Amino acid sequence: MRMTQGCFSYLPDLTNEQIAAQVQYALGKGWAVNLEFTDDPHPRNTYWEMWGLPMFDLQDAAGVMMELAECRKVYGDRYIRLSAFDSSHGWESVRLSFIVNRPKDEPGFRLDRQEVDGRNIRYTTRPYAADKPEGSRYGG
Repeated sequence: MRMTQGCFSYLPDLTNEQIAAQVQYALGKGWAVNLEFTDDPHPRNTYWEMWGLPMFDLQDAAGVMMELAECRKVYGDRYIRLSAFDSSHGWESVRLSFIVNRPKDEPGFRLDRQEVDGRNIRYTTRPYAADKPEGSRYGG
């Protein structure tokens, strides 16, 4: 199952050249770029681990691509997300966010059903990957 989150998630994975073009677009708009990674891609898990600090004041996508290459060396078996933030209104707003790395095996999610008061039913989405301990969910 291919996880879909953020921009471009229904497209085939972007090449490094396509990623660099998106980064250059974001930098041209004056947006700060950052990289994050996780081994729990649940849609409500919005707090991924940051790779370094957000990259403010960059003018060239090469700096971001260098950091992405380093992040992939260390966390290439996890999801890596690139986000661009616009601070022109006085607060940080995500303008662009997309996955730039996926694990080789994406186990997907299960839907747990729970019957509650009366005839009400609750559904919970759980990633199969979370059945394993953190740090060993992919490739281990």
